[in-house]
Amino acid sequence: MPLYGFRCDQGCAALDRSFAMSAVPDGIDCPGCGSTAKRRITAVQIGVGDSAAMRLQDATRSTADAPRVVSGVPASGGSARRRPVSTDPRHRRLPRP
Repeated sequence: MPLYGFRCDQGCAALDRSFAMSAVPDGIDCPGCGSTAKRRITAVQIGVGDSAAMRLQDATRSTADAPRVVSGVPASGGSARRRPVSTDPRHRRLPRP
C-alpha cells in the first residue's frame, strides 16, 4: 500500500501513513496534539521497501537528482602511461592515436 504524507496546522511533525488508494482520507487525527492533520500534496510512495533490490533501485534513482561530485581526476593505478596490449614487435611500428 502506498504511503501518504499528513501534517497538522499546529506545527507538529509530519506523518506518513499507509492507506489503500481507494480509501485515502483527507485528514487524520494528529498523535501529537489531537487536531486534524491534513493530507499534504506529495508524490505517492509506491516503491518503498526494505529489500536489497529496492535499496539498489533507490540508490540508482537518487543519482539523477543528486549526483556524486568529485574534487579531481581519479588516481590511475601505477604509471600514467598504459602498457601495450600486445607484445608483438610489429605492433610497435603502427601509428599511435
